[in-house]
Amino acid sequence: MALIDLFTRRPAAPAAPAEDPAPRVWPEIGETWKPEGLPVAERYYNQAHAVVLVASTGHDPYGTTYHLVACLGCHFLSTRTKYYDSHIRYTLTAAAGAANEHAGTCRALPRELPARPQESAARHLLHSWVRAMPRRRDLQYTDFDLSDFDSGRLELQRTNEWIQTELEALAIEQSDLLSARTDEHTGTVRFRILPQSH
Repeated sequence: MALIDLFTRRPAAPAAPAEDPAPRVWPEIGETWKPEGLPVAERYYNQAHAVVLVASTGHDPYGTTYHLVACLGCHFLSTRTKYYDSHIRYTLTAAAGAANEHAGTCRALPRELPARPQESAARHLLHSWVRAMPRRRDLQYTDFDLSDFDSGRLELQRTNEWIQTELEALAIEQSDLLSARTDEHTGTVRFRILPQSH
């Protein structure tokens, strides 16, 4: 072998084709969980890797979509932000900010995912919420709509359509307790708890 051969550049041997990286193993708690009636828009991880969900709860007649924030580590659940003396439902931007803020300080370990209740249990739960709604002493009735159930949506795991259908059925079955009417301006169905004789 001549001395010149030691300094001659040779093309490098082709590198072996890189293997596809193994898919990242995500925590089972929350990452692929999609509760019915709550489309998950964003997920954040808290300090102990519990998921903080931002999920859609529905939209108003004008097309604004609203969200809730729920931590699957601790029991934090928020559906509204305080603005002066008002409590305003979360837009995606506001919900994302609240979720990120909570995730940055929460150290709760991941809990088991809430189980989706059976149909009869979900119906009973919804009816119990209606009956337990506080009656205003200075009014003869209490009006509400589907957004008043936002804080229970993670427990209920049902769509807005299901909730509305069940409430309308309850208004027919127990017309002395609940009435349903369509708002002529927005087209949304509103419900009214009627005064009860004691």
